[in-house]
Amino acid sequence: MKVFAIGDLHLSGNNPKPMDIFGASWANYLEEIEADWRDRAGEDDVVLIAGDISWAMNLADAKTDLDYISSLPAKKVMIRGNHDYWWKSIGAVRSSLGSGTYAVQNDCLRIGELLVCGSRGWTTPESSGGASAEDKKIYAREIQRVTLSLEAMKKMRKENDRVVTMIHFPPFNSRFEASPFTRLFEEYGVDFVVYGHLHGNPGRMCFRREINGVNYFLTSCDLVRNKLVYITEIQT
Repeated sequence: MKVFAIGDLHLSGNNPKPMDIFGASWANYLEEIEADWRDRAGEDDVVLIAGDISWAMNLADAKTDLDYISSLPAKKVMIRGNHDYWWKSIGAVRSSLGSGTYAVQNDCLRIGELLVCGSRGWTTPESSGGASAEDKKIYAREIQRVTLSLEAMKKMRKENDRVVTMIHFPPFNSRFEASPFTRLFEEYGVDFVVYGHLHGNPGRMCFRREINGVNYFLTSCDLVRNKLVYITEIQT
């Protein structure tokens, strides 16, 4: 079972929004993603989607985009991003997903010997400070949510399992300094962390980084040339 990841699809099937206004990398991006996805991912594989899935403002309008994702090969696992305003009740989200498509929120999902955890996260402050009181409040809440997800994983984990945590926001600041998130991943023995959210000049980004035994993958689709990011291959 191959495990891939991609983030920031920003779908808008119900009310199309031109994404190429954000730059040339977004021109025909969905056609490129789908072509690569169908070429590389099989029905027995897994594709992790690291948030910012749909521009829709409510679940009914997001249904077109969720159905599109369900139509693609592989088992799909998604988390919420900061632009996923349609994502309210996790129960309602899960009831709207097609067969083979899953949502993770503060809990853990098993697929064979793969355990998938996840939560949205929030912007990790720079060492120089400057975070607002509201940002600090949200950040603390997201730390609790990630902890809940990792605790659920801990109860499920068996000897040969591999663990991947999805978090939409980078779990560290621009200097890749340790944070409460990275310390949690190390404490709970997470193997892989998948994140997105970042856009802009790819020359300033680090697409894969190993820190204290944890492998981090940046998967924003425009930065990875609209191709699935290979994470690992494990037993089913």
